[in-house]
Amino acid sequence: MSLHGIGYTLPAVGALVAVCAAEYVWLRTGLFRRPAYWLTMIIVLVVQIPVDGWLTKLDAPIVRYDTDQILGLRFPWDIPVEDFLFGFALVTSVLLAWERARRQEPAR
Repeated sequence: MSLHGIGYTLPAVGALVAVCAAEYVWLRTGLFRRPAYWLTMIIVLVVQIPVDGWLTKLDAPIVRYDTDQILGLRFPWDIPVEDFLFGFALVTSVLLAWERARRQEPAR
């Protein structure tokens, strides 16, 4: 069995699965059904793509990835696909925590 991509890819996929499981199994906020959530994710991508693309461009990278630790799928502008998984998990987990905290606030 090849371990290619396991160092960065496995945690990225794990983060994605953990956040989705937290929403669907435990929190059940309905976040994924809200158009505002998906608009937020589009806004994140609009910022993430040029910034991450600039940081990871193969012709002059600022951030370098060990090619044995990623799948090697880069799109667009040389961005490792794993970066999008981590970005999704990070933003979504913050929004889920925010929703949970909001639900637990006492009514005023």
